[in-house]
Amino acid sequence: MNLKKAFTCIALSAMLCTSFTAGAQLDKILKGGGIAFLITKFGPDINKFVNRLTKTDTEDKEFDTKVVPILSGGTGTYAGAVQVAGPRDSVKEVVAVAQVEGKFAPLGMRVRALIPISDKDVKDVTKLKRVAGVGVSGLLDVKL
Repeated sequence: MNLKKAFTCIALSAMLCTSFTAGAQLDKILKGGGIAFLITKFGPDINKFVNRLTKTDTEDKEFDTKVVPILSGGTGTYAGAVQVAGPRDSVKEVVAVAQVEGKFAPLGMRVRALIPISDKDVKDVTKLKRVAGVGVSGLLDVKL
């Protein structure tokens, strides 16, 4: 094989490997961006739908619900959406829910904690700003 053919084969192999990696990253970016867009644009409407579905009355001035994105702890990538519920003033503070995963080795269980937070910075899970008194009341699967 001459040098030109060898170089061409190496270049094509590198391009294929790069495009598979870039494709996977692009898929994550598009899904994350799609989730962010949907929640920003339709969050209040989705929230009303979930409230009707679950027969949740938010006319009480002390209680409220809200749809927010799920952010994967440690990476900050968008992983879905949830409805949170709790005292109205506390729900207003929630901007996202951090998803933190761990393993409970003695029983071989995977644990996924969903934590309502007041800041979208989830890179350092030890510094999450939890909003007390607010819980997750609904999980929304977003098909993109």
